[in-house]
Amino acid sequence: MDSTPSTPLSHTPDAIAPVPDGPSAPLSGAVDVHAHYITPTLREAMIAAGSNSPDGMPAIPDWNVPDALDLMDRTGIAVSMLSVSSPGVHFADARSTRILARTVNEEGASIVRDHPDRFGLFASLPLPDVDAAVSEAGYALDVLQADGIALLTNYDNVYLGDPAFDPLMAELNRRQAVVLLHPTSPAGWQDTCVGRPRPMIEFLFDTTRAVAQLALNRVLENYPGIRFIIPHAGAALPVLADRIAAFAFLESERPVDVVAALRGLYYDVAGLSLPRALPALLNLVDPDRLLYGSDYPFTAGWIVEGLASTLASHDFPSADEKQALLSGNAAHLFPRLKL
Repeated sequence: MDSTPSTPLSHTPDAIAPVPDGPSAPLSGAVDVHAHYITPTLREAMIAAGSNSPDGMPAIPDWNVPDALDLMDRTGIAVSMLSVSSPGVHFADARSTRILARTVNEEGASIVRDHPDRFGLFASLPLPDVDAAVSEAGYALDVLQADGIALLTNYDNVYLGDPAFDPLMAELNRRQAVVLLHPTSPAGWQDTCVGRPRPMIEFLFDTTRAVAQLALNRVLENYPGIRFIIPHAGAALPVLADRIAAFAFLESERPVDVVAALRGLYYDVAGLSLPRALPALLNLVDPDRLLYGSDYPFTAGWIVEGLASTLASHDFPSADEKQALLSGNAAHLFPRLKL
C-alpha cells in the first residue's frame, strides 16, 4: 500500500488534516461500512475486460489483507465491511457474471472467516440478471453468512427503482437486508464528466439519481425492510431533497413524502464530508443515521488517515454524535459484531 502523499500536504484540501505524530490512532473502534476489496480473481477479470482504469481512475488500486489491517490499525478502524466497488462484476455474458459474483463472494467470505472480528462482507450480485441475483443473494446471506448486499446505482443504465428489480427488492425486503448502495458511471458520462474521473462529479449525481428514483417510484415505501446505506454523505441529496419533493408534489395527487423517505435511510461519510457535506446532511437526517466510511483502497491510505484525523479533531458533530457515527449506529445494523 502506498501511504506517501502524491501532492504536498500544504496543498491538500481542508478536509484532509495532517495526521498527528504519535502512536494513537485518529479514530477509536470505528466500523467502516464503505471499504472495498479487490481479489486477484476480480483484478484479472477487470483487466481482461479492459477496465484497467475503472471509471476513469488512474489504475486499479492494490489491495491485500495485511495492508488493509495495517491501515485499519493506524486509523483506529475496528471492522471493515468489504464490498466490490464500481464497475462491479458484470463484464461479460450472464453466465460469466454469475461465476465471477459467486467466486468473489466466496473469496470475501473466506477473508471474513479468517478475520471474523476485523472484516464483514457485502456480497455482490450478478445483475442485471434479476433471477440470478435473487438466487445469489440467498446463497450469500444463508450459506456465506454475508452481512449485507452491495448494489450499484444502475446496471446497463437501468436504475434500481425500475420495476424490473422488484423481485430482488421483494427478496431483500423479506430478509430485512442491509444494502450498501454504490455509484457507478451513468449513461452518457463521456459528454458530462468534463474529462475527469467519474468519481469526481458523476458518482455523486448517479447516487442522487438512483435514490430519487427509489423514492419517487415508491420502492422505499413498498420495501421498508431494506436498510439502505447511501454513500458519500448523501451525495447531492441534502441540497436537492426539497426540489425533488416539490416535483413529487406536482406529479401526483398522492405525492411521495420524499423528505421522510430520505430521513429513513442510512448514510456513510466516506469521502470529503467535512467541513461542508456533513453539516448539510445533518440538516436532512438525524445523527443516528450516520455511519463511518473510508472508501479504501480507491481512496489512498494517506488520505484515509487524513480524513480520519479531520473527523476526530473537528468540533462537528458533537462527541456523542461522533461516537454514534463511528460505531454505535452500526451496532444496530450488524449485531453479530457485538460492538
